[in-house]
Amino acid sequence: MKKLLFLCVLIFNIHAVELKMATTTSTDNTGLLDALKPLYEKESGNTLKWVAVGTGAALKLAQDCNADVVFVHSPKVEKEFVAKGFGIDRTPLMYNDFILIADKSLAPLFKNKNLKESLELIKDKQLTFISRGDKSGTDNKEKSLWKNLTGEIPEKQAWYQQSGQGMLASIMIAAEKKGIILTDRGTYIKYEANEKNNPSLVIVNEGDNNLKNFYSIIAVNPKHCKNVNYKEAKKFIKWISSDKTLKFIGDFKLLNKPLFIVDAKTRKE
Repeated sequence: MKKLLFLCVLIFNIHAVELKMATTTSTDNTGLLDALKPLYEKESGNTLKWVAVGTGAALKLAQDCNADVVFVHSPKVEKEFVAKGFGIDRTPLMYNDFILIADKSLAPLFKNKNLKESLELIKDKQLTFISRGDKSGTDNKEKSLWKNLTGEIPEKQAWYQQSGQGMLASIMIAAEKKGIILTDRGTYIKYEANEKNNPSLVIVNEGDNNLKNFYSIIAVNPKHCKNVNYKEAKKFIKWISSDKTLKFIGDFKLLNKPLFIVDAKTRKE
């Protein structure tokens, strides 16, 4: 009996693989991946490992054949990645939204202002603004907001400071400098939880139509990277976009607040 059990374990391990994922700091910082990992590993027998960087860096890792699958949130560059032949099977999963947060002392300045007026206020008063500056999905969104709503990205201004860090680390820098930053809501809720629900940075602008934050998952194209495990990447995409896993993602909360809204069945892009 022991020999049979050993043989079964041995066969199981032979077929187990390490699935490599390149993802973003926002998915990692929220704790969602840590919660999904044991579920996937139990059901698949595989091991899930990931590197969390900005969306641009995650896609570069995949382009260089150092990942089997990418889990990112910058639709425009994702589509370019697929169009260039680096990715395949791009699948919408979920979204949250971006929010503008600022030190409590600055919050009254933003009262009753829309997003455009808020950015113009920051610019006119030269309030300290922390940008990721790392070509992440958040960085791409933030710069597009400056460009589209104010006409220019204020990269040469002293008050506009680039952190070069992930989302949670950048929020902490903004808190230290009593400044302002654009973040995804999921990471902000994680920050709130870390601060015992008494954060020094508070939401000063939210709900604008420009602020939705869409996440998708993409397999690395085996025609571009011969070494990638496309078979398991495809199975992982099927697993994470299944009704069961999507329900888990939709139910995932911090401080009793949902971090993501699933839209895998409804998004058309």
